[in-house]
Amino acid sequence: MQGKIIKGIAGFYYVHVEGHGVYECKAKGIFRKEHVKPLVGDDVDVDVLDEKEKLGNIRRILPRKSALIRPAVANVDQALILFAIVKPDPNFNLLDRFLIRMERQNLPTIICFNKQDIATSEEKDSLRSAYESCGYQVLFISVLENEGVESVRKLLFGKTTTLAGPSGVGKSSLINKLSPMANMETGAISEKIERGRHTTRHSEIIALGEETYIVDTPGFTSLDISEITKEELGGYYPEFLQYEPACKFRGCAHMSEPSCGVKEAVETGKISRVRYENYRMLYQELKEVKRY
Repeated sequence: MQGKIIKGIAGFYYVHVEGHGVYECKAKGIFRKEHVKPLVGDDVDVDVLDEKEKLGNIRRILPRKSALIRPAVANVDQALILFAIVKPDPNFNLLDRFLIRMERQNLPTIICFNKQDIATSEEKDSLRSAYESCGYQVLFISVLENEGVESVRKLLFGKTTTLAGPSGVGKSSLINKLSPMANMETGAISEKIERGRHTTRHSEIIALGEETYIVDTPGFTSLDISEITKEELGGYYPEFLQYEPACKFRGCAHMSEPSCGVKEAVETGKISRVRYENYRMLYQELKEVKRY
């Protein structure tokens, strides 16, 4: 029978089969031999070993329409990245790293900022101008005050969405609002360090409605992008594209070159300075990566 992996923990995969329930499965050894690991979100063929105890083996992984490495999920249609506007302040370098990863996968991404009830208009305007100018959809919500949650629900309808973001920004609380039956554990922000505890320890699919799923993933504090080269980096900043024809040199890195269209756009406020400075930092980081 066929089902979907909704959770994976320590080598066990929990497969939901429509009309039959959830089976606890192990993956057959052939997957290890072929260096293929089942992912949450995979559609799979299952051999039932014990119907009463709901035990089985995963025999085959059906073709994936998408696969992400971090977070490790398959068959998603879009990503929803959640950050807090304040408490904790957003780490823009981390946000840009995530956006680069999603650009590499050609996965549409919605940027959602929580805690708008305690943020200033200036803080919201700054975030909106920085990221809407890149072509991303930007939402401001307050899970605590239930503001904007229905707007999120509408954007998720009919799709499988991976929800990601740092710990302590309200991911579990948002899922509780979207699906009260999820009964997610919510973690309190440490008043001392203003950083959330990692309340989600594994990726898990949660049904929000007909053909509507959200994939909750563990919170992250860093994202490695060393698999890309410094020459590729600019291609993952979509706002650079329209200004690159004004660069004097072909293959301009937008760093120290004269007559650079991208740098001129930064100076005139057409490109976010925060985004550009993150680009410079990431470029230097990738420049130091040893390629073998």
